[in-house]
Amino acid sequence: MKNENYPWKFASVGGAVRVKIESGEDIAHLGELDRKLWTVLSCPALGLEFDEKTLKLLDGDGDGNIHVDEVIAAAQWLTRVLKNPEELLQEADELKFSDFNTDDPDGARLLSSAGQILKNLGLKKDSIALEDTADNVKIFASTKFNGDGIITPASADDEAISKLIETIAGIGSATDRSGEQGITADHVEAFYAACADFKAWKDAGVKEVFPYGDNTAAALDAVNAVSAKVDDFFMRCKLIGFDDATAGAVDVNVEKIAAIEGNLADATEEIGAQPLAKPVATGLLPLKEGLNPAWKAAVEAMASLVAPKAESLSEEQWKAIVASFAPYTAWMGEKKGEQVEALGIDEVNTILKEDRKAVLIDLLDKDKALEAEALSIEEVDKLLRLNKNFYRFLNNYVVMSDFYDLERKSIFQAGRLYIDQRSTDLCVKVAGPSPEISSLSGMYILYCACTNSVIGKSFNIAAVLTAGDVDGLREGKNAIFYDRDGVDYDAKVISIVENPLSVRQAFWTPYKKVARMISDRIDKKAAAKSENSLAGLNSATDTAAQGKAPAAPFDIAKYAGIFAAVGMALGLIGAALAGVVAAFKGITFWQFLLVVAVVLLIISGPFMLIAWRKLRRRDLGPVLNANGWAMNAKSLVSVKFGKTLTSLAEFPKLTDVDPKARKAARRKRFFTCLICLLILAGLGYWFYTARILKKEEAAQEPAQEEVIVQEDAPVLEDIETDE
Repeated sequence: MKNENYPWKFASVGGAVRVKIESGEDIAHLGELDRKLWTVLSCPALGLEFDEKTLKLLDGDGDGNIHVDEVIAAAQWLTRVLKNPEELLQEADELKFSDFNTDDPDGARLLSSAGQILKNLGLKKDSIALEDTADNVKIFASTKFNGDGIITPASADDEAISKLIETIAGIGSATDRSGEQGITADHVEAFYAACADFKAWKDAGVKEVFPYGDNTAAALDAVNAVSAKVDDFFMRCKLIGFDDATAGAVDVNVEKIAAIEGNLADATEEIGAQPLAKPVATGLLPLKEGLNPAWKAAVEAMASLVAPKAESLSEEQWKAIVASFAPYTAWMGEKKGEQVEALGIDEVNTILKEDRKAVLIDLLDKDKALEAEALSIEEVDKLLRLNKNFYRFLNNYVVMSDFYDLERKSIFQAGRLYIDQRSTDLCVKVAGPSPEISSLSGMYILYCACTNSVIGKSFNIAAVLTAGDVDGLREGKNAIFYDRDGVDYDAKVISIVENPLSVRQAFWTPYKKVARMISDRIDKKAAAKSENSLAGLNSATDTAAQGKAPAAPFDIAKYAGIFAAVGMALGLIGAALAGVVAAFKGITFWQFLLVVAVVLLIISGPFMLIAWRKLRRRDLGPVLNANGWAMNAKSLVSVKFGKTLTSLAEFPKLTDVDPKARKAARRKRFFTCLICLLILAGLGYWFYTARILKKEEAAQEPAQEEVIVQEDAPVLEDIETDE
């Protein structure tokens, strides 16, 4: 919605024309600003260097992004409930009661809530600060009801009701605004339903269900503990009854027992794998004597509960014992109300008989009635946070002015990265490398993985370099990152987006590339030669060790050809150099320098032109786009501004130097000066000889012409002969 009537003011910020937000009226009219004029259309609500609660409040729909409409809604609400919107520009964390617009219903309600907050805190003053609303627990600590639909033991005046609330909360609870554990209406309904179900289930458990009385549950557990082993014993007995020849196979395996090493008391698992007792054709399981030592205690415990007087059990008797548990097992399978089982049936019957459910529901209704007031208390916190932070947010959203302010940092600048004797303040948290997008920015970007193992936190950043050299930068290089709170992280370069940092750097780029290519080839050749030499040495060593004939002797004829080829190559190089000298023969020294300059310009010119164009178009927008921002305007980073973002190391003049380092530095300066003198001497000699040769040629030219004339004249002897 564009309104031509409101007098917006504009300024050039970061290479783009942007609207200026410099008054409360500007904020009040944000809804009338054409969306095409906004710098940002959407930004993430997480991962920014900004108050997280404020970002959450601005993200009205909770989708994780803050859109233009949500910013406009916040601006309209703020300028409506505040009497003087100009206060927003002060970024204060406190509001006086006179700052509330009581002519607006919401403003009057917020003022009332502010007074309630101070009353709950026991404070008497005519203003409210952000620190007063920051802790909900503190605000509602001494209140019986707070509108969140949760009651605590402190909500009831009756001790019995308080105890009942505590009992229910022990089974299922929720955290009250006061910070205490309490219960909701759902918890009350679920509790009384569980009590009723448990009582009904208990009443269905008649005497016939318990074959062993109160010991039925223990007896079932004891039977289940040995059931598989008892069934195994009876099957072994049946096999012996079927064929006596199987007696040895189904009896105790003596060999396995003999193979057990060490203390047999520690070998209960191996011994327990043997039969429960010695199988016999009669098929009787002894209950006192002759039991496997590993199972003896379990069998005796079972027998004491289900057959305390029996000396042995037949298979039929065993099956009858197992079948006797069927009604009990079926009844247990129908159990309901397990949640309250720990209370015991007597306590459950008492709770149902007293039936205080209606009292609890009434307390919950009283709490729920204060919901609007409680929400207003939370809105006071929202008002104070936006009053302090909203204007700064606009400067990073509508205008992006904080990024270009040397005194402040933008909300997307995550901290500072130190690497290769420099630091950069343009570090943005990102999900991961996105070279296909970030390369559009024209910036040199280091993607780094940052980790702090002490606090268990890790994330990725895109660190933009805007000054210095890049020769020492590579993937895998380690660095240190400090966040805005000063916490340090181990950083490692995981990806690089290469772009020029300066025109000067671009001038040397082609020569560095050629030098790097030559160096790489030399390294590869040297490595290959080293491997071949090592292989030859190993081969010769193996040959000598095996007593074989040594390799063929050095062939001088073979290597003579190589030396001849090398000599021919050197001759060609010399001839080429001579050709170069001949080509420049006869020109002045200054003409030579001009030619050299032209050659350098031809080689480096395209690189410098490309660098110049990219430096003029460096845009932060694609970097932010890769991190979830919807950028609506360019955010250029000029060369001058870029120098403020990256700081290079500055060293003072050394007063105390290591003698070895001083000696090495002198040696380096000596050879540098020597090389320069030799180059100058060579140029001087070439210039001198070129001038001498030129003079000699000039002196010889007339004599050559006379000779030519004499050669063209008729020969005297021929003239005389003709006469």
